[in-house]
Amino acid sequence: MTKYFTFRSLQENIKFCGSSFSSTHLKIPKKKKKQKNHRGRYKIQISLPRFERSGLRSEKMSTFSGDETAPFFGFLGAAAALVFSCMGAAYGTAKSGVGVASMGVMRPELVMKSIVPVVMAGVLGIYGLIIAVIISTGINPKAKSYYLFDGYAHLSSGLACGLAGLSAGMAIGIVGDAGVRANAQQPKLFVGMILILIFAEALALYGLIVGIILSSRAGQSRAE
Repeated sequence: MTKYFTFRSLQENIKFCGSSFSSTHLKIPKKKKKQKNHRGRYKIQISLPRFERSGLRSEKMSTFSGDETAPFFGFLGAAAALVFSCMGAAYGTAKSGVGVASMGVMRPELVMKSIVPVVMAGVLGIYGLIIAVIISTGINPKAKSYYLFDGYAHLSSGLACGLAGLSAGMAIGIVGDAGVRANAQQPKLFVGMILILIFAEALALYGLIVGIILSSRAGQSRAE
């Protein structure tokens, strides 16, 4: 590929696609073979570097291995796992806390006993944290190739855990609010309230198990 430059504009035209050329990419003819066109410009031969199929990065400058858009889906899955789980935990804690505070005005001796829904709602955030850490540690394109299959696996893992935690938090909040109020009037309802909370908590546990399984599928697209 041959282009014509003046020495004044050579420095401005030495960039291509956001990356500067090194001196090895410029081949300036020797003094004996100087060639000028009719406008007084020097003829300079420029050899362009090759680019990868997955993006506009030079092979010498790029340290990325795999699909360049794949980490976006992986990090999105990690964020979804933590955000949705914390949203469920926050809703369950707030909803149950309102019931505990309302009940504690009349029966303050039952406050510590009725705080169980708040504790169970707070555990949901830990499930999302576990999946987020697993996904983030699995995204290392410099150490190994990271393809779209891996990004989709991590995204589905984060969504499974996060949305399951959100639904469990809503169930725990509603049950906890009504349960602690009913327990203040009839103490025999305490065991039934705990059983309902356990089954509501199991929803988030199912999402955690599926999230771990899906995150372990990442990396299976690479040939062994």
